[in-house]
Amino acid sequence: MANTIRSNVRTATTWSIVLSILMMIAGVLAILSPAVAGLAITVVVGWLLVFSGLFHIAFAWQADRAGSVVWEIVMGLLYGAIGFYLLAHPAVGLASLSLAIALYLAIEGALELMLAYQFRGSSGNGWLMADGILTLLLAVMIASTWPSNAVWAVGTIVGISMFFSGMSRLMLSYGVRRVVA
Repeated sequence: MANTIRSNVRTATTWSIVLSILMMIAGVLAILSPAVAGLAITVVVGWLLVFSGLFHIAFAWQADRAGSVVWEIVMGLLYGAIGFYLLAHPAVGLASLSLAIALYLAIEGALELMLAYQFRGSSGNGWLMADGILTLLLAVMIASTWPSNAVWAVGTIVGISMFFSGMSRLMLSYGVRRVVA
């Protein structure tokens, strides 16, 4: 029984390690070619919005009230229209995504600073405050150079995120292997 569990964990962690390395490679490629990565991300987001719109419309009939059905159909049409617009104009969509990322980072940084203030004096609070400050600085950097940064911002940020997600997954996989071995 124990050997079967070890074998299953080893197989699972091997696949996790392979996927981690592929994520890290994809992240490096996105960092090296941020414009291509940004346009690819814009196309993926466009298709996700189109499919989301179709699902809203398809599931609108499951709603209880007529107002809910209409609302779901309107939301589906809106999602679909935005998705088709991103697919038809990926460069404009990329600029919009970079501005949306700046807004998201500004909100995230502000919330992290508020949380750091609430937990002032707690262990590790300095890291939370530093993260909030750096996140706000990144938001300001993206917003202040918008729209010219659209070519590099989205691809670079996603590439960095993919690289570090792959790295953390890799370390977690090795950690699980060490515990079970």
